[in-house]
Amino acid sequence: MNSGKLLSFNLLNIFAKNPNVPVTKDKGYKVPFDRNLVVIKLKEVGIVISTADGPTTSKFSFVVSNNSFKIPVRRNQFVTVTTEEGLAIALITNIRKTNRYFMHAESVKDFNQNGKIEDFIPIVDWEYVVADAKILGVLDGNTFDKLSYPPSPGAKVYLAKESLLKQFLGIDENGLYIGKLENHDVEVRLNLTRLLQKHFAILALSGSGKSYLASVLIEELLDRKKELGRVAVVVIDVHGEYVSFAEDKNYADKVEVIEGSEYRIGVSTLYANQIASFIPNISPAQRRDLARIIEELQRSEELYSLQDIIRRIQADTLISRSTKQALIGWLEDLKNTGIFSKVDYPALQKIIRPGRLVVLDLSNILSLKIKQIIVAHITEKLFFYRRNGLIPPYLEIIEEAHQFAPEKVREELAISKKNIETLAREGRKFHACLCVISQRPLHLSTTVLSQCNTHLILRITNPYDLDHIGRSSEAISRDDLESISTLKVGEVLVVGEAVNYPIFVKVRRRKTKQSRYADSLEATAARYEKVIYGDEVKREEQKSHSTYINNALR
Repeated sequence: MNSGKLLSFNLLNIFAKNPNVPVTKDKGYKVPFDRNLVVIKLKEVGIVISTADGPTTSKFSFVVSNNSFKIPVRRNQFVTVTTEEGLAIALITNIRKTNRYFMHAESVKDFNQNGKIEDFIPIVDWEYVVADAKILGVLDGNTFDKLSYPPSPGAKVYLAKESLLKQFLGIDENGLYIGKLENHDVEVRLNLTRLLQKHFAILALSGSGKSYLASVLIEELLDRKKELGRVAVVVIDVHGEYVSFAEDKNYADKVEVIEGSEYRIGVSTLYANQIASFIPNISPAQRRDLARIIEELQRSEELYSLQDIIRRIQADTLISRSTKQALIGWLEDLKNTGIFSKVDYPALQKIIRPGRLVVLDLSNILSLKIKQIIVAHITEKLFFYRRNGLIPPYLEIIEEAHQFAPEKVREELAISKKNIETLAREGRKFHACLCVISQRPLHLSTTVLSQCNTHLILRITNPYDLDHIGRSSEAISRDDLESISTLKVGEVLVVGEAVNYPIFVKVRRRKTKQSRYADSLEATAARYEKVIYGDEVKREEQKSHSTYINNALR
């Protein structure tokens, strides 16, 4: 047979070279013949059955085939079935076992009293499994569409093949590899643009793997090839969990760590409105006086500090006494934070580079106000640079985001909220991307969360947080919300812009070393005793030995 002829194969065969082959009227795959074609056998898992409410265009049930597999199907697995419109893909939503013998309580009781049931009735032969499946779409050429005509009872059901799943879910071969699809041996690689450009959120309980997942994503971004397009990454690190990247020999040359206590805000680079944003209670009249003083300084001096502004206010004759006292008090408070100087440090323009990571380590700062001022400044500065093309496209990752963009709190307790919300609303247009990480989504700004078009959700049990997530993401079903509370550590639900359909993923093992906070309580306690008390024991032994020698020499 020459290469121009066609062969028709039934549903048991799939052709690896052509994952998007159309389905012919005889329910077979029709593809050009190729001697080198690899034929892979599909796994048949059942047959569609008639029920009181199906099959329909949205769901069907199938009886699970008996085969050599101990567990032939699992909940949340993807399956396929042929319909008149093409190959439909469905998700198993529930599985139930039934046995007609155990349907009659009296019979079960009688036979149990007379001996072993197996001696009278072939119980095992009467047992069967029925699975319910939700139809997600039908393959129409190279695209998926809604099914408008139900599958037929008797149609065979197969586990979905890898290439079909990747196409249906929107998995990108050049995307960011975060782990394996639940119950399938399929690598989940998220498209960079779809995940980052419209922002994303990582939500979970403390200890459920938020920072671990973020580290996996950072590894992918740092390992990304130049020709595929790279972004700069900036992490607001509240607990020092990402500093370990600088200690890894494979990533150390791509990482810059900024100690929060060394971060400085250049007063000479700030406008009056920017300084006023750090003083939430300032009035419009006080703001105007401050603006006039700063304009005078900008005309007369190239560099100046908060102390220079204070001197100018004290010497000014146009400002009322009460306004002077208020402005000087606020500016003294800002000066006492120790984070303001004449110039910025570090120079962000010089360290923000494609394929590189900047970690702003705030773990040595206890004051929430100081942390918020720093985050407000760096967020606004980065976005300004990006809007003017001074730095490359970047991703800003904010740990404990509910601290910096809280919902329903007083303005003085949310200094950085406005700048983060601005980035969330407008960043997409300029490829300034945002990732917020939080263990309390209910306390996170609804503006910020609603602008995150992809949610990566690990285990959450608080019913108020679950309800908040359900209302903020239309793509999450009630079943998905129930599953979130039972997720194991390292399992994540991906929902939103980054995928075509919500999926559960087992997060891959990270390449870098985990931070010290990942150690167990037992390991940390044992290490402390070894370091602290071990030295004391050694000193006591040395002291005793010296005493013994001295006594012996007398």
